[in-house]
Amino acid sequence: MIPHKTIEELINKHSLLEKDLSSSKIDKKLFAEKSKEYADLNEIIQNAKKYISYKKDRLEIQKILEDKSSDEELIRMAETELNNLKLEHENNEKKLRLFLLPKDEADKKNAIIEIRAGTGGLEASLFASDLFKMYEKISHKKKWNVELISISKSEAGGLKEVIASIKGSDIYSTLKYESGVHRVQRVPDTETQGRVHTSAATVAVLPEAEEVDLKINDTDLRVDVFRAGGPGGQSVNTTDSAVRITHIPTGISVSQQDEKSQHKNKSKGMKILRSRLYELERSRIDKERSQDRKSKIGTGDRSERIRTYNYPQGRVTDHRINLTLHKLEEFLEGEIFDEMIEALTLKAQEESLNN
Repeated sequence: MIPHKTIEELINKHSLLEKDLSSSKIDKKLFAEKSKEYADLNEIIQNAKKYISYKKDRLEIQKILEDKSSDEELIRMAETELNNLKLEHENNEKKLRLFLLPKDEADKKNAIIEIRAGTGGLEASLFASDLFKMYEKISHKKKWNVELISISKSEAGGLKEVIASIKGSDIYSTLKYESGVHRVQRVPDTETQGRVHTSAATVAVLPEAEEVDLKINDTDLRVDVFRAGGPGGQSVNTTDSAVRITHIPTGISVSQQDEKSQHKNKSKGMKILRSRLYELERSRIDKERSQDRKSKIGTGDRSERIRTYNYPQGRVTDHRINLTLHKLEEFLEGEIFDEMIEALTLKAQEESLNN
C-alpha cells in the first residue's frame, strides 16, 4: 500500500506547477523544465486522485449494501460497482508504484552502440553487419541520427567492429536492453552441405556521457599517437594521426584512427572513453544499491546470451523473457522491434516492483 501522504504530495505538486505555468511571471529558463514535469505528472494525476478517493467511494457503496431497505437489484448493482472499484484501485496502485520507481537518469540520453563479431569467424562478422543494419533501420524509422565513430571491416564484407553514436529522443531507454551476446543460427553462403552454423556478435549500448556527467583529470590520461594502419598493416597516413587514450586508474583504453586529423581522432576517442567510464560508475553504484538483486533484465552483462536469431525457422527469441516472435525478417527490418522492447521494459518494471 502506498502512503496517502506520498500521493497527496504528487497532487499538490501538480497543482503548484499548473499555477506556476499559468503565471506570466515564470522564468523562461524554468518554463521548459516545469512544463516537462507537469506533462509527466499529467499522465498519472487522475490515477492519483482516484487512489485517494477510494476509501470514501468504497464506504459509500458499503452503506448501500448494509442498508436493509435496499432492494435486491440495487444490492446487485452495488456489488458489481464495488468489485469494479476494487479492480480499478489495484490498477491505480500498480501504475502509481511504477511512476514512483526511481528514474534512470540515463534514459533520456543519447547512446553509443558498439557491435563486435564474436565466435564464428567470417560468418560472425557478417552477422555483426546485419545487426548494425538493423539498428540503422530502427533509427531511420524513429528519426534518430546515426553518426559513425569507427568501423573495421572483415574480408567477407562483414564487420569486425563498429562503434556509432545515436542521437534523438529517449535513445538509451529504448536500446539499453540490447547489451549482451546475440546469437545467429543459419546456413552460411560458404556451406556446401546446407548445415546450420551458430555464430555470435556482442552488442554494448552505453549512455553517451557529457563532460558535466563526470570529471576526468588530464593527469589520469595517457595519450599515445601513432601512424594509422590500413589492411595488411600498410600505412594509410604519412603523419601520426591515430590516437590511443588510456585511462590509467581503470586501465580502459580507446584507439581511434578513422579520421586524418589527430585532433578529431582524440575527440572521438574521448567520447567513447567518457561513456565507458560513465557506464562503469553507474554499474558500480547499481551493484552497491542492489547486492541481492537477481534481475535478468538490463544487467548489461555483455557475456550473457540474450537473443537468438534462427533463420531456418524464421524466429527470434529473447532468452531473458522467453519471448519468441516468428517474424524474423520483419524484426531485422525494424518493423516489430518495439514489440520486443515493450515486453522487456514491462518485465524489468515488474522485477523492480518485486525487489
